[in-house]
Amino acid sequence: MDTRFAVVIGLDVGKSGHHACALSPDGERLFDKPLPQDEAQLRELFTGLQEGGEVLMVVDQPNTIGALPIAVARDVGCAVAYLPGLAMRKAADLYPGRAKTDARDAFIIADTARTMPHTLRSVDRDSEVLSALKVLAGFDEDLAHETTRALNRIRSLLTQIHPALERVFTGGVLSTSLVLDLLEKYGGPTGLAAAGRGKVLRFARSRSRRDPADLVDRIFTALREQTVIVPATTAVELVLPRVAGQVKELKHQRATVAGEVEAMLEDFPLASVLMSMPGIGIKTAASILLAIGDGTAFATAGHLAAYAGIAPVTRRSGTSIRGEFPARSGNKRLKNALFYSAWIATRCDPVSKAYFDRKRAEGKRHNAAVICLARRRCNVIFAMLRDGTYYQTPTTTPTPEPAALAA
Repeated sequence: MDTRFAVVIGLDVGKSGHHACALSPDGERLFDKPLPQDEAQLRELFTGLQEGGEVLMVVDQPNTIGALPIAVARDVGCAVAYLPGLAMRKAADLYPGRAKTDARDAFIIADTARTMPHTLRSVDRDSEVLSALKVLAGFDEDLAHETTRALNRIRSLLTQIHPALERVFTGGVLSTSLVLDLLEKYGGPTGLAAAGRGKVLRFARSRSRRDPADLVDRIFTALREQTVIVPATTAVELVLPRVAGQVKELKHQRATVAGEVEAMLEDFPLASVLMSMPGIGIKTAASILLAIGDGTAFATAGHLAAYAGIAPVTRRSGTSIRGEFPARSGNKRLKNALFYSAWIATRCDPVSKAYFDRKRAEGKRHNAAVICLARRRCNVIFAMLRDGTYYQTPTTTPTPEPAALAA
């Protein structure tokens, strides 16, 4: 139990209003009422409870609908933290009853913060750059989902009227600018066939820096495989150009967001610190910063690795289960960023390549070896963020991690 705080406020946040439950160190309820999403009333509550000593305000959602209470609490001098959703659900099972009410949730948040402070996570300190990155990252994620849905729609429509043509656009071919331009220009199989190979090839060459002859040949080979016209082909070919244009616009918006992120990170000290490490670029640095902020929430590199899900988990039960196993939990975005940067480092950094090759020689599979490298790099990233220092190439060969992931 953390006795440093005289009052712990649990705030179950909502769009138009919240429910606040304030507890003393011994569990006495000091406040338990609904609270509107209003700065004046939030400020009045926080300052009033501060008369009894230092106040900790805990929310279950630190972003969007929880942003105003956090800003007001910090402005009046309260400490701020948040209780992750998974920890909240596990803690709720410890309390009697199965009702789902705002009042019960607020009490559980406050009581969990009071009795199990290790479950809390810090909220990023006020940083205009990190706050802006969160907004842009959320928007980019929405754009990515919309792009995927639109591409799936194109695949579905092509499969409906001409499966052989859809098979030409396997992998990432469909999302290339050239294919989208062809669909937007000619609509579909009927329009492509009517234009003829020569005209389509000339158009493709005007839109591509590489010779598109092979792609065009495969398209017309697929067109010859089907002679029957499927019902609704005309309607589908009216829709395909519009969806292709939608995908192009979404890709353009994502490129614009990427440029805005890059501009924001140019003068952000921690971004330049991260990008000094081989394998970390603008997008990876942004993903890491969005996941862990300045890293001060983690006491050691091991805590950071566990949060990312790249630290091995010990499982022991008598003599039947004994060993270290890959973690299945963790922050997926952070884990992906660390994994991807480690994989890139094996191609551009001799030290990382040597470590990766050594793990492969020990019998580990590719992904396991990359995870081992990511875990080792996590130690370096933690030290770089903690000290604000740029990456320095090791002068001696590092020793392997004592607890390596199983292959």
